[in-house]
Amino acid sequence: MSDCVLNELGLVCALGGSKGEALASLIDGSMPGFSEPPAVKSSEPQFQSRNNRLLLAALSQIRGPVDAAIRRFGRGRVAIVLATSTSGIGEVEEAFPKRGADGAFAAGFHYGLMEIASPSEFLSRELDLRGPAYTISTACSSSAKALLSARRLLELGLCDAVLAGGADSLCRSTQAGFSSLEAVSAERCNPFSKNRKGINIGEGAALFLVTREGPGPRLLGGGESSDAHHISAPQPEGLGAAASMRGALAASGLRGDQIDYLNLHGTATALNDSMEAAAVAAVLGGSVPCSSTKPLTGHTLGAAGALEAAFCWLLLSAENPEGRLPAHVWDGAEDEKIPRLALVAKGARLGRPLKNAMTNSFGFGGSNASLILGRSA
Repeated sequence: MSDCVLNELGLVCALGGSKGEALASLIDGSMPGFSEPPAVKSSEPQFQSRNNRLLLAALSQIRGPVDAAIRRFGRGRVAIVLATSTSGIGEVEEAFPKRGADGAFAAGFHYGLMEIASPSEFLSRELDLRGPAYTISTACSSSAKALLSARRLLELGLCDAVLAGGADSLCRSTQAGFSSLEAVSAERCNPFSKNRKGINIGEGAALFLVTREGPGPRLLGGGESSDAHHISAPQPEGLGAAASMRGALAASGLRGDQIDYLNLHGTATALNDSMEAAAVAAVLGGSVPCSSTKPLTGHTLGAAGALEAAFCWLLLSAENPEGRLPAHVWDGAEDEKIPRLALVAKGARLGRPLKNAMTNSFGFGGSNASLILGRSA
């Protein structure tokens, strides 16, 4: 695989509104949150969503390097690949009561708020780009797949730089949908515990500047699979999940024992935890340090793949020379019905820099993706 370098990172989530905040919170298990994202300056009503504001907050952290890449490569050679599951649905929810009361939406309302393409179109116009721009929506694997799409665009020579990542904002539709599946916990989610009660839903954004060269962590490989077992339930033996993990190892040329840390999909639903534990045990064994970060961020859905890749990016960075690892936040009550994993204890560290990290993202309909990031030489 040709070089695919994740040169710059901007992110916002419950762990903070900057890389430094997020890394510190990731290690100590705190959730400081982030300030309100900036307003969208565009006068076009189809872009006035919280989703796009989250993207702007992430972009603002890397705007200098992004502008430099545009000057270097040209506006037609910079692409955008983003992911979302909600787009501007939250704003549409707010608009419908007025329509019900008055028979018409408020002045300025635009159906384009709901379009999945809105984030990529918005960012393309914000930066005045001419390269490819599109949005991926494959549920919870969406933004992991956006990073793999960015890699393919570079390999095909269709562009020289890509802004890739994802954003999802909280909305009532998502909460109601997962609640109807009896998958939402009123308490902090408790992945891989026998006492698990379901997921928490979060919001956030992560945005990478991806090129073929530079000093940043590399996307060494990725694997994708589609087991299509059920519209919402994963394949119970984890066959699709295992296939995506094996694909990532094959693409990166690494063995399982060369993975220093695995960020689990770890949603704290019984079906996900069971199948993921089986897949991890089958592919990596039971000794690779791993944790779910969803008790700290909530499940950010379309943003989760990129956000959790961002956590691997932070762990691989020069800011983590001792190889500190994010603890697995749970009650410690093992589920004896599933394979035992090497869940990271608070304060754990490798005592050296991480070399390689894997992250799993598994979506409804069996849309799976696993990524492996590696430290720059």
